[in-house]
Amino acid sequence: MPAGTLEVLLVSAKGLENTDFLCNMDPYVILSCRSQEQKSSIASGKGSDPEWNENFVFTISDGAEELILKIFDSDTGSQDDVVGEVTIPLDPVYVEGSLPATAYNVVRDQEYRGEIKVGLTFNREERTTRSFHMDEESLGGWKQSAYTD
Repeated sequence: MPAGTLEVLLVSAKGLENTDFLCNMDPYVILSCRSQEQKSSIASGKGSDPEWNENFVFTISDGAEELILKIFDSDTGSQDDVVGEVTIPLDPVYVEGSLPATAYNVVRDQEYRGEIKVGLTFNREERTTRSFHMDEESLGGWKQSAYTD
């Protein structure tokens, strides 16, 4: 598995299901990659078609297979509403190095809830092989003693 950094450009969303019935919703996104989690700004009053244009960087190590985006509506005085989520497989960006901003379907309860546009760039960490130089004497082999009678 590759190691390096994953740069995520959170561009915008379109056609999100409005979870606020009386006014425009205030969407934000929580981005997760394995144990790392980051939160976008809240697009206050932007409703179903918010724009963020924000960058996030994740450190990628062995086993990171997907990026998960969870979209919420920020609510004052009550729990934030879940709008939906997107799971983006990372193998294509590992192979290509970068993927242009692409629209992904936002899903909740296995139903389409809009789309979110995200660009990805993977910067591979160059792993160097470590070479150790050891004298034969330090490998536990026979060594002539300097002690003489």
